[in-house]
Amino acid sequence: MTDAGLPHPGELTYANYLEVDTLLSLQRPRSSPPEHDETLFIIIHQTYELWFRQLLHEFAKIKRDFSADRMFEAIHTFQRCRTIMKTLVAQVDILETMTPMSFTGFRERLEKASGFQSVQFREFEFELGYRRAGMLAYFKAIPGAEDTLRRRLNERSIYDHFYDFLEARGVAIPAPLRDKPVSESTTPNEDIQEGILRLYQREPAVGILFELMTDFDEGIQEWRYRHVKLVERTIGSKQGTGGSLGVEFLKKSLFMPAFPDLWEIRHRL
Repeated sequence: MTDAGLPHPGELTYANYLEVDTLLSLQRPRSSPPEHDETLFIIIHQTYELWFRQLLHEFAKIKRDFSADRMFEAIHTFQRCRTIMKTLVAQVDILETMTPMSFTGFRERLEKASGFQSVQFREFEFELGYRRAGMLAYFKAIPGAEDTLRRRLNERSIYDHFYDFLEARGVAIPAPLRDKPVSESTTPNEDIQEGILRLYQREPAVGILFELMTDFDEGIQEWRYRHVKLVERTIGSKQGTGGSLGVEFLKKSLFMPAFPDLWEIRHRL
């Protein structure tokens, strides 16, 4: 620091630690004449990508915690992930202040760009066990995206690591689940459900983890629903940006749980 308490040239500051100048240079509206709400649209979606990055970072820790039987660490991380999901839902409230007419004012400037092309969101889905190899075909035009998604598709999902946690707690994992290709989606299993029920009854602390997982899963479904209604409210039955299928495509993934076995047993708790 200088004698006046100011930083020396080249010294670490808030601005250069966070790359604030670079960050604030990334909002580049394309509408001409300028459409006021395009800046909001860009910032909201850039923020989503940052939160997706954080969630993928947290998912990697959850997988390590599950496989190492670190229950309390997994509880803490699911609490964080649940809170992030609540933030993602709250951001829809902000975006809904943009009227359909405002969006129409710059929609054509998006050309072929679409949220459908979010690589990190597909990684998010793959990590949670919702796996569709056919999705890779839509990312060929984005450098490195297909390789990133293929790698993620061929890694064990959070639920695969959850089986490690259950097994360490005495739940026998059926061979078909252990042997299925990791590129296939998670499916519910009655043996797993019986094991989860026993843990609910025998280990209350594990039940807290299961409830947090369910709460996080509910948050994902809530975010999907709010996103669908936002799109429907903004463009109605029009085709989505970039030629995507719009509302009807989005509706197909509504209420699809990431942790199906936790939902299948609700009536038995």
